[in-house]
Amino acid sequence: MSTHDTAPGASTTTATGAARIQQHRRYLMCRPEHFTVSYTINPWMEPANPTDTALAVQQWQKLYDTYIELGHEVHLIDPIEGLPDMVYTANGGFVIDNVAYGAKFRFQERVPEGPAFMDWFRANGFEVAEPVEVNEGEGDFLLVGDTILAGTGFRSTGDSHRELAEVFGKEVVSLNLVDPRFYHLDTAISVLDPVEGPGGVERANIAYLPGAFDERSQAILAERYPDAIRVADADGAVFGLNSASDGLNVIISPRAKGFEAQLRERGYNPVLVDLSELLLGGGGIKCCTLELRR
Repeated sequence: MSTHDTAPGASTTTATGAARIQQHRRYLMCRPEHFTVSYTINPWMEPANPTDTALAVQQWQKLYDTYIELGHEVHLIDPIEGLPDMVYTANGGFVIDNVAYGAKFRFQERVPEGPAFMDWFRANGFEVAEPVEVNEGEGDFLLVGDTILAGTGFRSTGDSHRELAEVFGKEVVSLNLVDPRFYHLDTAISVLDPVEGPGGVERANIAYLPGAFDERSQAILAERYPDAIRVADADGAVFGLNSASDGLNVIISPRAKGFEAQLRERGYNPVLVDLSELLLGGGGIKCCTLELRR
């Protein structure tokens, strides 16, 4: 299969007549020049298993090249030696309307990343809101239409959800993660249509893994997103939901076969990019991709 089947700016129409329209994205990424697994802060990390930094860089480059080929804009933050998880830029903050809410990491190994990302935001013209509460950025905060879905249970605290609402003045919906394999919200939810469609009609929709959430959160998701794609555990377990969508093209793991078929059925164009080496650190496509909303 080719890297992607649909040209930038293109659209498709689903069987029900709904249009899937590609929208331009701005992303922040970090080359994994110092990638390794030297500590354990999630169930995926096994320091005893060898990692291949050159392969990690090669796979990351494929993701970067895919975004460029699809017509998106990618900015880079310089990697810092001793911070191997900086490649997972999604955790570095949460950005809406040129305001960057900074990250405050739970684990000491990642704490220095917070100031590094905030320095980058400032240097690149963003207004920075410094966090008081523990949060891990777009790993746990997802913008769906005009609503922010916010995860808690493993990394970001519930107090950060209140802080988030104060910073952005938007509705924040708290969701509780209960499966340690899916410790960030972006491992259990993929935002497929994050913005308004033609004529100002909101078409926000998601895909999610029901079993990653407690019963209350499952009920919230079912009520708010009745048309959501519900993904099987087999696809969630290969980080299939840790994906990036531009409204038409959805970049996913090639191992998420069921999710790939579900996306095609809904009129999306799955783009397969293998980040298996970076999964050894507990991160995938979305983890390596922070959206910069100007």
